Amino acid sequence: MSERTPSPRSPAAEPRLVLVTGIAGQQGGHVARRLLARGHRVRGLSRTPDGPRLAELRSLGAEIVAGSFEEPSTVARAAEGVDAMFLMGTPFPGGPASETRLGIAAIDAAASAHVPWLVYSSVSDADRRTGIPHFESKFAVEEHLRRSGVAFAVSAPTAFMENFLAPYQLPSLRRGILAAAVSPDRPVPMVALDDLAGFVTHLLEHPGAYRGQRFNVASDIVTQAGAARLLAKQIGRPIEFQRIPLATLEAQNPDTAKMFDWFERVGYSADPDALRRTFPDVGWQRFDAWVARQDWARLLA
Repeated sequence: MSERTPSPRSPAAEPRLVLVTGIAGQQGGHVARRLLARGHRVRGLSRTPDGPRLAELRSLGAEIVAGSFEEPSTVARAAEGVDAMFLMGTPFPGGPASETRLGIAAIDAAASAHVPWLVYSSVSDADRRTGIPHFESKFAVEEHLRRSGVAFAVSAPTAFMENFLAPYQLPSLRRGILAAAVSPDRPVPMVALDDLAGFVTHLLEHPGAYRGQRFNVASDIVTQAGAARLLAKQIGRPIEFQRIPLATLEAQNPDTAKMFDWFERVGYSADPDALRRTFPDVGWQRFDAWVARQDWARLLA
């Protein structure tokens, strides 16, 4: 844990071939870009390998192959000969039980292909038996991974700073409102996708150092009131925080409501300052710096 992280701006000492699942999504795409920037070879798994969303990554040198967790044999073929694998799943659209089933199938495929090192993306504090369905589904995958015999580490991100850019949030920001189902002064650890990609890349590059370890990952700790102030300053107009009643969220999405109730009562245990000390070269961003980097004029146009 005292080992210093290689700089994300310098090439990796040992180029590797890494299979990246979820490459068409936010996490997988960011991880793939970071790996390519550091001189690694990337093989991405996608249901639609020729899709336009992957054009940029193909232009950067990524090899995109067709495959799906629903067809484990395609995962095993994609994993043949790789040095490492980044595995992530989602409860959408099939739900938490589907996420667990498919995650287990992907791990079994990795084991059959003798993948030497795997980094699994879970969620912070899923190992604390939160009762949140989409946390429990990821932890069930973690438990199977520990039994699989595959050498692994777990990267467990908190909420994403990029949630402030989500389609459900931007319309409210255009009206001068930041809405969330937590108290305005409740601290919530959050991670920037760039930082998560840097951290995952570090784990992928150091297979011997972190075997069997689990890391809750956050870049900074944010309150909604503090976020509203910073957003208002950067956007250049007032932003008012409005708390969404938990009952309203419950009627829309019981899983998400359980998560926000847990945020209010318990919350993530990720420690950004400890991560900065242990992994100083990942490039961790404070929330104010992340806000300043966004093109709000375009986003809110």
